[in-house]
Formats: sequence, structure tokens, C-alpha cells
Amino acid sequence: MPKSTTTVAQHLLNRVAQMGAAHVIGVPGDFSFPITDAACVHPEMKWVGCCNELNAAYMADGYARVRGIGVLTTTFGVGELSALNGIAGAFAERVPVVHLVGMPATSTQALRAIVHHTLGDGDFGAWAGMSSRISCASALLTMDNAVAEIERCLNAAAAHSQPVYIGIPADVAETPLSNSSLPQIRQPLRSNPASDHDALHAAAEEILERIANSRRTCILVGSIVARLGLRKQTTDFVEASGLPFATMWMDKSILDETHPQHCGMYSGSLANDQVREFVESSDLVINLGAILSDLNTGIYTAKLDRMRCITIMRNTTTIAAAAYRDVHMSDLLRILCVGCKRAPKKSSWPSIQGLGAPQGDPEGPIASPFLFPSIEQFMRTGDMIFAETGTISMGLLSARMPRGADFMNQALWGSVGWAVPAGIGGALADQMRRTVIVTGEGAHQFSPQELGTASRMGLNPIIIVVNNSGYLTERILCRDPEMQYNDVQPWNYSALPEAMGCAGWKSTRVQTCSQFAEALAAASHHGNGTYIEVMVPRDDLPPFGKSIRNFLHSMRGVQVVNHPPERPLEALTSARYMA
Repeated sequence: MPKSTTTVAQHLLNRVAQMGAAHVIGVPGDFSFPITDAACVHPEMKWVGCCNELNAAYMADGYARVRGIGVLTTTFGVGELSALNGIAGAFAERVPVVHLVGMPATSTQALRAIVHHTLGDGDFGAWAGMSSRISCASALLTMDNAVAEIERCLNAAAAHSQPVYIGIPADVAETPLSNSSLPQIRQPLRSNPASDHDALHAAAEEILERIANSRRTCILVGSIVARLGLRKQTTDFVEASGLPFATMWMDKSILDETHPQHCGMYSGSLANDQVREFVESSDLVINLGAILSDLNTGIYTAKLDRMRCITIMRNTTTIAAAAYRDVHMSDLLRILCVGCKRAPKKSSWPSIQGLGAPQGDPEGPIASPFLFPSIEQFMRTGDMIFAETGTISMGLLSARMPRGADFMNQALWGSVGWAVPAGIGGALADQMRRTVIVTGEGAHQFSPQELGTASRMGLNPIIIVVNNSGYLTERILCRDPEMQYNDVQPWNYSALPEAMGCAGWKSTRVQTCSQFAEALAAASHHGNGTYIEVMVPRDDLPPFGKSIRNFLHSMRGVQVVNHPPERPLEALTSARYMA
């Protein structure tokens, strides 16, 4: 017979499982044992222990991007504070992570006892207060409010697609609840309340009229579309309208890049002049969920006249200078799909070229003209690509993703070291798809420990570590690229998988174009994880990186010729790089 009671911790895990989570990611601690104990025995959830809480938060972020919800658990104080950077990134980039924090028992808190993981001042609410700023909802559970507060927080995570914080005292976590008193919800939570009827239909009517009267219209498809689970509805609108769409840095591959109406990546004046001219000369630009950040707008070089723009976000639509509140994107897309008539093609738009064939001497060094086109050709249908935000993403920005492939980076928060643990979280979330992670060696030093976690969980990612002898993105951004803070200690990176216990993984270091091509070919057929360290010239930049460097130099009045010359292959074969 089924049990007549369920503990608070069990009920909470039941609810996140109903929302689509299948794993609880985190680091154990004495105050959080009731949560981790419940996770280890839960019939629908698996416990995933990480090496530290920051990595765990990154993993939960990557997991949630793929699965729609991620669950992170940490202990009170030391554990939750270590995770805050990762949670802040999820908040900024609209990723729904449920952060479960095990707290001291309510009796301990009532006594204001001086216990470990506190400041010794009897204050047990300080850390929750910190987290509330980077959570769309937060709660401290009690025996009386647990069920209601769990529902409120999970509804908020679904509605806003952002993290929520749930603090659970150890005794509350183990409190039994009568099953007859629990909400009988078997479906994922609905993300939005109803739109304001009048505002919704007024906005839709004006948008349809502007599209009908426009000579040239372009849609910018943004990441909010993916976060709200509206990719299909957005594709339906694109196809119903017959309008071309472009994407920006943060939004790459939100819609299928092989779609005939995709006209490329828009990055202001820093890349893709054809796309820039097309977007900026359009008399109507529909911004569907794109955040106009510095990187998305090509360091604010994008020229978008707001009087010619329609901006559709989660629950607000702005048409020129008029704003329509409580108009939810999902409802508006539904009406637009029905009301939009596919007009004859009024104008041509740029075609997608991709990066082209790899260019390089087979026995020569692996520079950007070979590196990034080779990675583009390596990608296949349905892949998940996690890219570090700096020069790695710059190099892959104009790569054409295969059908069904997802390109993920952290272009707003931009936390160095995100890609590897986030990619492992993504691989955990969908183990039927191939996961490719591309990072730089400097970023990799922030979070290499989770290679072992990937192996322990039976995951088989393909990890490409681009070794360019330091922080190349910082060399672009700072005034003097030769400053010593841009150097990092050389590691024997290709030895890391073995050191981390990654049994069966294939690891190699490559220094020439032919070696890299052979390593990628081998990775396509290797059944276990693959790790490739790619040696490249120290100052080699992809075209977009050069555009950013030149733009920043021009702003500072510095001549580009003063930039250090790119290093030859001999520099890569010096003793410091030998195994």
C-alpha cells in the first residue's frame, strides 16, 4: 500500500520531478542531509554530487537550459554563498534553477544559537537576504507554510524562467505531510496568467497593420523565446508571416539556422556587414525576446531606431513609443500566427554562408581560419554546443549550426569557466544527444574538476580546449595585452581526464592542422568521452575578435599596429608546452 504521508523534502522533489527534473545537483552538507538523503532514495530523481557549489550551480544552469528546470541543493552559509555567482548568471540569463538550501533546525534558529556556518551573531536570515536579490521568488519554509510556499516559488520559476530560493530547516524537511492535503498536480505548472484582453488585441492589431504596411520587415529572435518554451510558436509565426529572421550573440540557434528564412547573425557594425545593412535598413524590426546588451549589440554599435521597432518580451510589448502591459508573448504569438497573412516576398535577404572550408597548412599551426571552420564541419544534427563566452564564442558566432543543434553560451553574465560544468549539466539533462564543449585553457582552469563528475555519471562529452597561452579575451579588452595578469600557469591539460579518473576517455594534444582533423574524426567514432587540447598561436584572433579589438583601440586612440604580432609555431613547441 502507498504511504499515507510524505515528508516536506519528498513532496518538494515530487513537484520538481513533475516539472521535468530528473536529477538533483549539488554538494552535501550536514544541514542539507535531509534533502540529499531524500534525493538519493527518490524513485524519479538521481543525486549528482559535484566538486564544489559554484560548479554545481553552473551544471544546474546548463541542465535547465536543456530540460527547462534545474535543481541545485547546497548547505546553509558556506555552501549557498559559494553557489551565488552561478545563480546570479542563471538569474541574468533567465534560466529556471530551483535552489534548495538546507538550514539549521527551527529550534536552533529560535535560540539564535552560535553554530558553524554562521557569523556567530545569531542571524540565520542573512544569506537568504543575499539570494533574494538574484531570485524571482524566495521562501523560508516552516511546518505551516511549506506546501503553499513551495507552490508559490515553483510557479514563479515557471512564470519568470529565473531561479528561486527555498530555505528548508532540517526538521521541516523531515516533517510528514498528509497525502490527502497535498495538491494533486500531475502536469507542469502553467507559466503565465491570462493577458489583459484589451491590451493584447490592441497590440496584435497594430503589429499586424504595421507588418502589412511595411516595405521591409526583419525579426530578431531572442533567447527569451527559448527560456519560455516558445520556439515552436515563434517558428509558426515566422513561417506564417514569411518574414526573415536574424539572431544576436546571446540568441544564436534559438531557431533552426538551416531555416530558409534565417538571414544570419546581427552584431551591429562589428560583423556581417550584409546582415547589418539588411536589419538597419528595414523599416520595421520586430524584436522577439532579444536583450539589447553590449555584446548582443556589437558593443552598442547596432543602430535600431525605436520608432521603427516592435519589442515583444515576456509580458510587455512596446510598439515605437507605446507600451502594452500584461500582454504575454505566448498569447500574442498565438494571435499573430492566425492573423498574419503570408505576403509575397517583398525583398531579398542575406543568405547564410557559414565559416567556409578550413584554411591551413596540414603540417602548420592551428590558427582561427582552420580551427573554427573545422569545429563547424564537425557539428552534426541535434548536437548541443556549449561555448565559453570570449574568443571561443566570437570564433563560432557565424558558424552555421546543423538542423536541431543548440548553441549555448553565457553572453550576458559572462562568468569565466561556465562552459565545461554547464555543458556537463546539459549532457546530463539529455543523454541521447551529443554534447560538444569548447573552452579556452584559461577558463578551463576555473572549473576542471567536473570532468570526473561527467565520467562518474557515465556521460561522454566531447571537450575541445583551445590553448592560447593565457586570457586572450582579456588581451583584447585591456590597454596593454602584455600585462602579466593575462598569463596563466601552463598545465598539462591533456593529462587532466586521467587525473580526474575518466576511465575510457580518449585524450590528446594536437599542434598541427592535420592532427586536429584526425582528432575530430576519431572523436566522431569514440564511444566514451573525448578531450582534445588544441595548441594555437598566443595572439591568434577570429575575425569578430579582431573587430572588437580594433573598435576598442580606435575608441582609445591606439593604433592597431601596436598589437603584438602573432606567435609562430615554434612558440608552441617550446619546452613549456611539452607533456
